[in-house]
Amino acid sequence: MLSDTEPRPCHVLGKRPPPCAEAHYRRIIDNHVTLHGPWAGWRLAGRDLVSPDGERINPQRLRGLLFRQDAEARIATARARERKPVVLPARERFGGLA
Repeated sequence: MLSDTEPRPCHVLGKRPPPCAEAHYRRIIDNHVTLHGPWAGWRLAGRDLVSPDGERINPQRLRGLLFRQDAEARIATARARERKPVVLPARERFGGLA
């Protein structure tokens, strides 16, 4: 198995690299990766995640969206908890003895 730093066996130094070597270069150096499976159509381009429509999401924006989603879920949980009536334990009668 080749490491990422070794030249591709199809590439002869001093000549124009073949498509496999160019694809490897774009994947390792420029971080241009096509995603598969449920992410089919999406790709990584440099630091950005690119949607099939061409919209770009940088890491800071994605972190912000995930933070907001988490915060909204926490607020919804807290509000649901507030709606429930709080049942307090019955008070004991000490009959004047404390």
